[in-house]
Amino acid sequence: MTTKQVKKEKLFIGGEWLEASEYTTLTSPYSGEALGEIPLAQLEEIDKAVREADNARETLRKLPAHERAAILEKMASLFEERTEEAARILALEAGKPFTTAKGEVARTVATYKFAAEEAKRIHGETIPLNAAPGGENRVAYTVREPIGVVAAITPFNFPLNLVAHKVGPAIAAGNPVVLKPASQTPLSAFFLAKIAEEAGLPKGALNVVTGKGSIIGDALVKHPLVKMVTFTGSPAVGIALRNKAGLKRTTLELGSNSALIVDKGVSTEKIISRCITGAFAYQGQVCISLQRIYVHEDLYDEFVEKFVDGTKKLNLGDPLDEKTDVSALISEGDVDRAKQWIQEAVSNGATLAAGGETTGNILHPTVLLNVANESKVSCQEVFAPIVLINKVSSIKEAIDYVNDSDYGLQAGIYTENVHTAFDAADQLHVGGVLINDIPTFRVDHMPYGGVKESGTGREGLKYAIEEMTEMKLVIFNRN
Repeated sequence: MTTKQVKKEKLFIGGEWLEASEYTTLTSPYSGEALGEIPLAQLEEIDKAVREADNARETLRKLPAHERAAILEKMASLFEERTEEAARILALEAGKPFTTAKGEVARTVATYKFAAEEAKRIHGETIPLNAAPGGENRVAYTVREPIGVVAAITPFNFPLNLVAHKVGPAIAAGNPVVLKPASQTPLSAFFLAKIAEEAGLPKGALNVVTGKGSIIGDALVKHPLVKMVTFTGSPAVGIALRNKAGLKRTTLELGSNSALIVDKGVSTEKIISRCITGAFAYQGQVCISLQRIYVHEDLYDEFVEKFVDGTKKLNLGDPLDEKTDVSALISEGDVDRAKQWIQEAVSNGATLAAGGETTGNILHPTVLLNVANESKVSCQEVFAPIVLINKVSSIKEAIDYVNDSDYGLQAGIYTENVHTAFDAADQLHVGGVLINDIPTFRVDHMPYGGVKESGTGREGLKYAIEEMTEMKLVIFNRN
């Protein structure tokens, strides 16, 4: 496969493609080749995008639910038809292995389909006011109304599907969106804008502004016409945005160092390949990537041997090659950081069982054993193909290790004991507990979000729509 000629992209504001006054060159994280000239939005262009979104607010609000659903269905169909093109964009700009990229496109299709379905299911409830003295002969009901302009600030790691988790429910609920994609993955956002345009989304309902996160993020979160900020990214940036948001609604999907517990008596044959996928899919650059594994001492040596053996069989290389399992990290800086964290863990007494070396921007899948809890690869979000495997003598010890974290997005446990499973579900302090699966599992309509520094609010179409709507109470006095 060969790359297309470098193209000068434009901002998408108010249904128009607009030139910017300043541009930057986007390069491939794998090859370093130029992929496009990307516009850097300035404050006046950000303001214009928000105002165009606000101008579209009433049009979108009055659009019948079945028409909003039909637009979202059309978007899903267009993504499905253009799967190869979309996957190629992901492989080039994000370094995502092509097979994995096609999987993301399939999930993006599903996400917009779920959004279309949920657009037709936004409803309220009746309230029995006569349950209280003075409430006799009154009829009350609630309705859900769109919140207004939604600012969506999205990460590089799933630049189609995590965008869909913000744009899809916003459109379903009748909210216009200003989308600020990650600086490394703007091409997929422009691709989305073209698809939305072709699907018949009203002008101004989706606006795409690219550029420096510090400038655009601040401008969006402080803009008086923005009513909600939905952000996926680092805890530091998310906390800063929330502190500036005032009374704006915020949904924050932040960091994680997801953990798995493996109990004694579990068949390793059934779980090793699944665990390897959880640890190294898309180079570990997944919010719920499997980063920590705590294995019962009765099973530890067998588990480690099979895991290391499977890790060494992974294919490294060009993301456009369908045989590639692991490719380049998103930036050279991330490669350097990951290597430093590996060295720190080893200096703290860890054993390097596999990986640790690099080829260009590819960090070879790395397995560390007996890692100290205070090592960065354990207590911070590694976002690289690095996993630790530590030995525990009991499930209680493992649960304590999992909970000893600033994060709490998802955690998993493999066990043959139903009581152990229920204990783990009860005691793990996370947003989602996976029984007999890795914490990297996600389907797109489930409630998804965490506790502690993993964020606030929930995604998953139905749950995101609840975040993106306001409840209104209506009371008829029939006395």
